[in-house]
Amino acid sequence: MSSAIGIVGTGSYVPETVVSNEEIAAGAGVTADWILTKTGIGQRHRAADHQATSDLAAEAARRALQQAGVRADQLAFVVVATSTPDHPQPATASLVQNLIGARRAAAFDINAVCSGFVYALAVGSQMLRGGTDQQAPYGLVIGADIYSRILDYTDRKTAILFGDGAGAVVLGPVPAGLGVVETALVGRGDQHELIGVSAGGSRNPASARTVAEGEHFFRMDGRGVRGFVQEVLPEAVSGLLGRAGLPGEQVKHFVPHQANGVMLGEVWPQLGLPNAKMHLTVDQHANTGAASVGITLDAIHRAGRLHRGDLVMLAGFGGGMNIGAALLRWAVELPQAAADGEAAEQSAGKVLVGAGV
Repeated sequence: MSSAIGIVGTGSYVPETVVSNEEIAAGAGVTADWILTKTGIGQRHRAADHQATSDLAAEAARRALQQAGVRADQLAFVVVATSTPDHPQPATASLVQNLIGARRAAAFDINAVCSGFVYALAVGSQMLRGGTDQQAPYGLVIGADIYSRILDYTDRKTAILFGDGAGAVVLGPVPAGLGVVETALVGRGDQHELIGVSAGGSRNPASARTVAEGEHFFRMDGRGVRGFVQEVLPEAVSGLLGRAGLPGEQVKHFVPHQANGVMLGEVWPQLGLPNAKMHLTVDQHANTGAASVGITLDAIHRAGRLHRGDLVMLAGFGGGMNIGAALLRWAVELPQAAADGEAAEQSAGKVLVGAGV
């Protein structure tokens, strides 16, 4: 097998139900315009009552496998990045493995919250580089979350920000010089209290008291998170480029975690990527947790915005606090006939061009 490993297919899925800012605003004590102005979010998608994280993940996986032309029995592993699993155990990846029929595949979850997709990509690419069964030379990486199940809709710090969805990529052998160039994963556990769900684990088991006091809801120190991103994201981008021995001028596409469109716009000039396009789908899907990088990557790929050989940077950041970044030489260009046309271009979202220093 080629020692070069890259993305050979992408897929994503968002639930059918669309929730507008107007529907969220009243309960959170804000206006729809306030949400748009503060976050850049116009709407989000919400999972149906019968859907769990594994269902969203499996649908994104099927779409990625179809695009890649890879069968489920050719997968060496299924990795699901999520912080909203179906249940504490077994791993959500085990359910996905069963749903898609990946009988040969190992299956496990990664919980690095919103940076999870990039963490899973880094782990998966290294696993394939280490060698696999020749009958199963591919790997499946999925980011999936249903945050609508853990939100307090009276808390404006969190209720306005999140949507549900899943993004997936198939990893496999690509020609030399293409694929995953370098990855960098960093943890800042000293700031772990900025984001979290305090109840439901071994330290604070679920009980009538924890439910009554709302400790099963997601909570976030928004100001602290913004400060973390403004400090650590430029460092992560610079550090990754240094490890790869590449100048920022060569990066053509930047796909960040879609945390908050306004915040990303503020930090964008600090990243030193003057020739890059930053791709944003947060206006359509809001913050989909570990799914957001994968959803955005799939959207721009299907719209034909990525070309073979383009240098693409992915960056995820979130609870823990964790940050993950990856550099890829894009390996698979969709034929023009395979692109999804005008609808795909519209779903590919907004672009910010040319970050300064």
